[in-house]
Amino acid sequence: MSFILWLSDHLIPLTILYIVGFGALMRRPVYDDFVEGAKEGVRTVFGVLPTLVGLMAGAGVLRSSGLLDAACGVLGRWTEEIGLPPRLLPVAVVKLFSSGAATGLALDIFKTYGPDSRPGLTASLMLSSTETVFYTMSVYFLSVNVKKTRYTLPGALLATATGIAASVFLAGRM
Repeated sequence: MSFILWLSDHLIPLTILYIVGFGALMRRPVYDDFVEGAKEGVRTVFGVLPTLVGLMAGAGVLRSSGLLDAACGVLGRWTEEIGLPPRLLPVAVVKLFSSGAATGLALDIFKTYGPDSRPGLTASLMLSSTETVFYTMSVYFLSVNVKKTRYTLPGALLATATGIAASVFLAGRM
């Protein structure tokens, strides 16, 4: 156990030492490579920034306008029949766009029902078993200039639906 604790304390410094040592061994200009990589990273951030701002603003507008609550009220009757409480539907929808906004909704559920309640457990499981599909696709595909996403969106939405179903099932078993 003490070796694992030592390793967890020293893993990042050892990794940096390994990278610098390997670069020096291969006679690479390690610092110049680092600076060039940092420049590319900054260019990527500036290229993706408008998309991120749009997604964050869209998630905020969706949440504060009441449209999300209205849509979830309509869809809530159907989702309740399959076991997903209507109060968790906004968490599932917003999580597709923004993890931070979904966490805020989950905190509201924790305040109302408690973190150990069935809605609290389901929200916790849902946040950890689903992905911010549209955020991830826009950031990663935009940063490497992928134009044809093919089956990515349907596959990601299916994986998210599976994560939500598993969350409802597991929280119901606890």
